[in-house]
Amino acid sequence: MSLAETLAARIAAEGPLRLDAWMAACNAAYYGDVDPLGRDFTTAPEISQIFGELIGGWIADLWLRAGRPPVRLVELGPGRGTLMADAQRVLARVPGWDAPLHLVETSPTLRAVQARALPQAAWHDALAEVPDDRPLLLVANEFFDALPIRQRQGGKERHVAAGFQPAWQDSPGPDGEWSEAGAAIAGEIGARLDRHGGAALIIDYGNAGPAMDTLQAIRGGVAADPLAAPGQSDLTAHVDFAALARAAGVLAFGPVGQGPFLHALGIVARAEALKRGRDAATAAAISAAVVRLTAPGQMGALFKAMALIGRGWPPPAGFGMDAS
Repeated sequence: MSLAETLAARIAAEGPLRLDAWMAACNAAYYGDVDPLGRDFTTAPEISQIFGELIGGWIADLWLRAGRPPVRLVELGPGRGTLMADAQRVLARVPGWDAPLHLVETSPTLRAVQARALPQAAWHDALAEVPDDRPLLLVANEFFDALPIRQRQGGKERHVAAGFQPAWQDSPGPDGEWSEAGAAIAGEIGARLDRHGGAALIIDYGNAGPAMDTLQAIRGGVAADPLAAPGQSDLTAHVDFAALARAAGVLAFGPVGQGPFLHALGIVARAEALKRGRDAATAAAISAAVVRLTAPGQMGALFKAMALIGRGWPPPAGFGMDAS
């Protein structure tokens, strides 16, 4: 039975599905069946090796200033493993670095791809499976945007009814769009940072505060109807960074735009180093990648970075000294 048939049967038996249940079922099928990267969307690590290298440098800098404690390195939703493979090249050159790598990934398809890039990693279905015995240095790039959301307007909450049509059902409470799944994971991260120290770097597209009606679907690289062809589109919503920080309950830096963040980490200098000795076409491609990652009209403004910092750890690079 196809996902569409399964969901239609469920709606017929139970009534309209709440939006978060619909989104969870659709994305589980979408990421479980295929590798969508490069087909429906492209993430920052796939645009340039510089992105992952700068994240590796960010991790190394923070770890060194924290006194080189034993840590566990964790990535949530690692995609093809490209970010962490690029980061590991930097970390491998840091004296004393030997942190075990943990990848939180539920898709068998993507795990197989990640294993080719990161054969030394340990895989988990959830953060709760990662041993809770030492500080975490955690990265989540374009992870929270794919988590299920709820939407309420005028005392009614969005559902999906028969024929995969939108339906709004009575639901007392304040208007808004929120992710219970995102808040739960942020809370789990914050609790670990509070217990053992460490840091989490969250990079995603979204807003400093709440927004409404940001659900979108991408199929074949173009916008699609989020309720059509279940399991065949990438369903995402803008991340509310303020809500994640509240749920984490630890010191938060940012969010700041991805462009300013990467510039603060030295993206221009790294690009210039990569261009030395390269032919004109390669150098131009490197420059174009920097523009795509940092320009306000590309990924530089809509995508944002936020750091969560555990008790006793130093402030992170790339954020200035402003924390909340």
